[in-house]
Amino acid sequence: MQFDEIKSGVKEINFDSLRMDCDNYFEAVVLKEELSKLVNRLNGVLGSPVWPSNQRLSLEVRQVINSFGGIMPGQTLYFRNQGSDVIFAMLWPWQDGIHTTLKVVKK
Repeated sequence: MQFDEIKSGVKEINFDSLRMDCDNYFEAVVLKEELSKLVNRLNGVLGSPVWPSNQRLSLEVRQVINSFGGIMPGQTLYFRNQGSDVIFAMLWPWQDGIHTTLKVVKK
């Protein structure tokens, strides 16, 4: 699956705000009511999350995601190698329990 297809599928979710929509980067804020739809969509296109996990993330994954803020406890990371491209999605819940930031990146 190509990045544009993933982005198109994610865009079918009702977002609270759209922050960025570029050729290789998409960022938006989703409300709690839409989060399960978003998670189902990401699971369908990127597979199961690699974080949270009992295992440590590989060096490759950590190096790729660090330039986009890294990943911390309570956050979710989907990561997929596609030949020469890497596609990943990060879910960062806000402290208010209502909003979650979504970042989808092709690197």
